[in-house]
Amino acid sequence: MDLNYEVHGTGEPIVMIHSPGVDMREWKYIVPHLAQTNEVVIFDGRGAGKSPAPVEPSDFVNDVLRLIDHLGIEKATLVGHSMGGQIATDFTLTYPDKVKKLVLISPSLTGFKYSSEFTEWMQKVNSVAPDVEKLVEMSLSGPNYSITMSSPHQGFLYEMTRHYMNKVFTEWKNFEIIWPEPPAIERLHEIKASTLFIQGDKEWEDLYRISEHFKQVQSIRFIIVEGADHMVTLTHPEKIVNYIDLFLHQG
Repeated sequence: MDLNYEVHGTGEPIVMIHSPGVDMREWKYIVPHLAQTNEVVIFDGRGAGKSPAPVEPSDFVNDVLRLIDHLGIEKATLVGHSMGGQIATDFTLTYPDKVKKLVLISPSLTGFKYSSEFTEWMQKVNSVAPDVEKLVEMSLSGPNYSITMSSPHQGFLYEMTRHYMNKVFTEWKNFEIIWPEPPAIERLHEIKASTLFIQGDKEWEDLYRISEHFKQVQSIRFIIVEGADHMVTLTHPEKIVNYIDLFLHQG
């Protein structure tokens, strides 16, 4: 296993998949609490943190499979944030027998068509590449980070994002991603795992449009965290822990 990972605690396994632009440290306020009752696996996604940069097309779903097989985990609860939620969703659709429950935090979604407002914003951000400092500043100036960037977590988020951007422009050799077909947006009704969907109330409108698609999931509960943006994992970890804990231990 070439990915950098950590295992905390004992009990039924939880595998946590971080957001793009950061690394597994985004879970640092959440893991100590969940690890009191569960085995918690966190890892740096390919190209992030201390994991190797991609030199060929990335298959993030297969990376999760290889990790849990390496650890001898037969079935786990998946917790995914942002694109980590997209990975968790695709993994659940591809390997349903390996997923006990599913927790999605402001997920993206394979096959979703983003609005012109969002795509134009991303083009504006990317236009300052390869200037890493400008990229970080532009990325974190979006409305979906406004609460975090006005909080005590501003410096930590900035440091993680800068580390990620530096790695992208100095180490990455390939930027292609392989996703399962057909796209998840066409298959959400197939998800049998009990699902918890968490979002802050300060997000891109597209993320709320994505949440509407997830109403196709047979057993799903939606929670909005007031006063939270996309990095709710940093600003409201106690609430995230409480919601996940209740979800895991309910029938």
